[in-house]
Amino acid sequence: MQSAHSNHSNVGHIYQRFITVELNRRFRKRKAFYVRSRVEEFWEPNGSSEHHKENQAEREGNANSNGLLFCSGLDNSGKTTIVLKINGEDTSVISPTLGFNIKTITYQKYTLNIWDVGGQKTIRSYWRNYFEQTDGLVWVVDSSDLRRLDDCKFELDNLLKEERLSGASLLILANKQDIKGALTPEEIAKVLNLEAMDKSRHWQIVGCSAYTGEGLLEGFDWLVQDIASRIYMLD
Repeated sequence: MQSAHSNHSNVGHIYQRFITVELNRRFRKRKAFYVRSRVEEFWEPNGSSEHHKENQAEREGNANSNGLLFCSGLDNSGKTTIVLKINGEDTSVISPTLGFNIKTITYQKYTLNIWDVGGQKTIRSYWRNYFEQTDGLVWVVDSSDLRRLDDCKFELDNLLKEERLSGASLLILANKQDIKGALTPEEIAKVLNLEAMDKSRHWQIVGCSAYTGEGLLEGFDWLVQDIASRIYMLD
C-alpha cells in the first residue's frame, strides 16, 4: 500500500508534467502565430516587388517599426506590472506569470512585441525558447530582495552567454526603488558586476518603481532608441 506521502509525490509529478506539456503547447501556438506575422510583415514574395519597395520606403520613412523584447528576471521582481504600466493598463491586480504572456504595445512610433516570461525557478529552463530574433532584453531586478541578488546575477550571467542574445540591447531595471532599504541602481550595478560585461554589449541600468511608474519611460526611451540606432540606422 502506498503511503500518503507517496501519493502526494505522484500527484505533484503528474501536475508538473501537465504544466510542462501545457507550456510547450501554448508556446508553439503563440510562437507560430508571432513568427508568421513577423514574416508577413517583413518579407514580400518576389512577385510583389513593387509592393515590397513601397513597404521598404515606408519603413525607412516615418512608419512604425517593429521590435521584439524579451522581458525577464526572477519571480516577483515586477516584470508583468512594468509591462502593463508602460502600456497604460490597470495594475491593481497582478497574478504571478505561470508561463509567458506576449504583449504588443505602441511606444513612440514603434510597435514593440514583448515576451513577458515567468521567473519561477521551475520554468527558467524554458527561457531559451524565446530568444529568437530578440532585439532588446529587459532584465528586471527586485532591488529590495537582497537575499536573492546572487541568484539574480547568476541567471543574468547565463542569459548573456546565449549567442542568440549577443546583439540585443540590455536594459536593467532596478525596480522597487519606492521600498525602504532598496539598493540604488549604482549598488545593483556593482552586485551584478556590469562593468565587466562584454564591451560590445549596449546596456543601461535605470532605477524605477513599477508601482509609481517612476523611471520606466527613461528606461524604455533609452532601449527603443538604442535598438533603433542599431537596427533601423536612425539618427
